[in-house]
Amino acid sequence: MGSGQWMVERRSSFGNDSSPKEHETVSETGCLSIIVLGASGDLAKKKTFPALYHLYRQGFLHSNEVHIFGYARTKISDDDLRDRIRGYLGKDAEHVSKFLQLIKYVSGSYDSEDGFQLLDKEISQHEESKNSTEGSSRRLFYLALPPSVYPPVCRMIKKCCMNKSDLGGWTRIVIEKPFGKDLESAENLSAQIGELFEEPQLYRIDHYLGKELVQNLLVLRFANRFFLPLWNRDNIANVQIVFREDFGTEGRGGYFDEYGIIRDIIQNHLLQVLCLVAMEKPVSLKPEHIRDEKVKVLQSVLPIQDNEFVLGQYEGYRDDPTVPDQSNTPTFATVVLRIHNERWEGVPFILKAGKALNSRKAEIRVQFKDVPGDIFKCQKQGRNEFVIRLQPSEAMYMKLTVKQPGLEMSTVQSELDLSYMQRYQGVPIPEAYERLILDTIRGDQQHFVRRDELKAAWEIFTPLLHRIDNGEMKPKEYQPGSRGPVEADELLAKVGYVQTHGYIWIPPTL
Repeated sequence: MGSGQWMVERRSSFGNDSSPKEHETVSETGCLSIIVLGASGDLAKKKTFPALYHLYRQGFLHSNEVHIFGYARTKISDDDLRDRIRGYLGKDAEHVSKFLQLIKYVSGSYDSEDGFQLLDKEISQHEESKNSTEGSSRRLFYLALPPSVYPPVCRMIKKCCMNKSDLGGWTRIVIEKPFGKDLESAENLSAQIGELFEEPQLYRIDHYLGKELVQNLLVLRFANRFFLPLWNRDNIANVQIVFREDFGTEGRGGYFDEYGIIRDIIQNHLLQVLCLVAMEKPVSLKPEHIRDEKVKVLQSVLPIQDNEFVLGQYEGYRDDPTVPDQSNTPTFATVVLRIHNERWEGVPFILKAGKALNSRKAEIRVQFKDVPGDIFKCQKQGRNEFVIRLQPSEAMYMKLTVKQPGLEMSTVQSELDLSYMQRYQGVPIPEAYERLILDTIRGDQQHFVRRDELKAAWEIFTPLLHRIDNGEMKPKEYQPGSRGPVEADELLAKVGYVQTHGYIWIPPTL
């Protein structure tokens, strides 16, 4: 591969089996610099650097073209940073060592020019060493930082570290959630950053959009004929999008208490999944067409009703010394959203998230209406459901009623099951951050949150969040290791969810 070129094997997100080419190859001029700001923090150490390493191991990042820069206030050496992240990269010592040699560390503050001028000098020296034509190089800044420092950091990048883009080069900014705490703060943050960078340069990352089965949603819905006529209010009784953790805040109590379960999980991760479940078919797979349809869903959501949410806080949450004694922050929430359009009128979308519950999982559960004229008298066994298990044990399965084997005509609930570990043995499922960072390098914004999408999401939840913050809404106490407040199950039953009794999905073993 010639100097000044960076080759990447591009795997199509939506492959066409009729095409003889399984992979596309994209050639771009100009070397690639990836700058991780907040390099000494937990997010960079546990997620960002490991994702970059796995892209390197799979051949998407080439050592003769890419260089990685860490930037933070901590005064450490290149080797110190390498030692900090080494243990998170895997056990292949030879490849880990080669990857770590691509990393250089620069120390500096987040709001002064000196550090960023030094950073720009180091990046420029790397570009010159690769004979990269000025204006053709690519600079990707990953902000693994708290939102409070986004504006000053972005100002410094704009002032000191921009690549000239007249010869095909670019500067892109990856912003981690949370994007504000309510509508006003999010709009203020968007306005400050929007003054510095154009929307195509900004990549607001929500790692749920990089999960394998979330990425599969559009294929499932729009590439399979038998889903098309069923996916509407005539057939679907309700949709649940669930996130459960079987542990509490455990060391993150102070951080979590600033945000709570709605800001931390529901307003972003689960709402993004809802958009993909509920959106209309886009006119194409272009990122803007997909994001247009997601925005339409959010703009169709009605205000949350007082009798359609339940808040909870697990017993012992306030024992954490970093959590205020009188904290009103919910660690559990069930919220019913109503989409006011032709497809979904009357169908409750139930978003449920909680910590310190009796299991760990994230899933989408589409429950269908009862079979009319039930001649087998089997409704008591439960309804048909289509379940997409996002984590752990990625799977899709359809719960359906079948005849129980034997001489009697009796029915039982079973499943049609696609479990990924069994069906795709030996095929690694990439981490969400790997996919999203690669999309950023390619300039594909499909799986990133657009500014108007962010605004519409905050408009839905801000009124409820302000009432919680003001102490108007009190969370119910629940026991750690339980299903959450009993009122949440009562709310589900009230809006029409029928729980299946006596059936448990068991992931197939290899």
